[in-house]
Amino acid sequence: QAQLVESGGGLVQAGGSLRLSCGASGLTFSRYAMGWFRQAPGKEREFVATISRSGGSTYYTDSVKGRFTISRDNAKNTVYLQMNSLKPEDTGVYYCAGGNSFYTLSRAYDYWGQGTQVTVSS
Repeated sequence: QAQLVESGGGLVQAGGSLRLSCGASGLTFSRYAMGWFRQAPGKEREFVATISRSGGSTYYTDSVKGRFTISRDNAKNTVYLQMNSLKPEDTGVYYCAGGNSFYTLSRAYDYWGQGTQVTVSS
C-alpha cells in the first residue's frame, strides 16, 4: 500500500527557512512525478511546486519562485521542499503528492500524504 509521509513543518519567523521532506513507501518512487501543495485556513488547496520523475524538470507557482526549491532523491524515495525567505502568506498545511504526470492540478495526483503544518509569524 502506497504511503507518503511529510515532515519538517513548524513555526518560523518571517524571513526564515524550513525544509520539508516527504518519504514514500509501497510504490516505485522513481516512476512518479511528485508535487507539493498547500492549504491555508479557509482557502482551497493550491499548487506549490512539482518535479519530474528524474528530477530534471521542476515548476513552481509564481508566488514561490526564487524562494522555494523542490528536489528529490530517488535512492532514498524522498522529495524535499526547501523554503527560504518565508512570508506569513506561506502559512498552511503542506502536502506532498505523487502522480503519473508532471502537472499543477491536484486531480493529476494519485497519492497524498497527511500534511505538515507550516506557520510563519510576522
